[in-house]
Amino acid sequence: MELIVLGRDFTVCKIHSIAEADLSGEYVFVAKTDDEVSLVCETRYTPQNAVAVETGWKALKIAGTLDFGMVGVISRITGILAQAELSVFVVSTYNTDYILVKASILEKCLDLLETNDYMIQR
Repeated sequence: MELIVLGRDFTVCKIHSIAEADLSGEYVFVAKTDDEVSLVCETRYTPQNAVAVETGWKALKIAGTLDFGMVGVISRITGILAQAELSVFVVSTYNTDYILVKASILEKCLDLLETNDYMIQR
């Protein structure tokens, strides 16, 4: 399986409403529940009035379109990283999944994934 390193800085934050999300960026992920609105966006698009902000993330995109019947794709990747006690934040879309890791551990994550037969496109 191939993973693509997105050459951007990302922020995970909590916002008051979806209206605060700048959807003009190439990568914007919004989730709304009964008690929060979460936003993952390129750091340069982080809303100034966000409730909570966690910066310093990098993203890996699983290459291609994943079939809904595929089992264990995220489990395998996160399992490899969890064994090394490396934390991740995962976002899924209709087509594929994105694994966000802190910039400070990106290279370690990539090395581990390459060791476990993942192709990495940098």
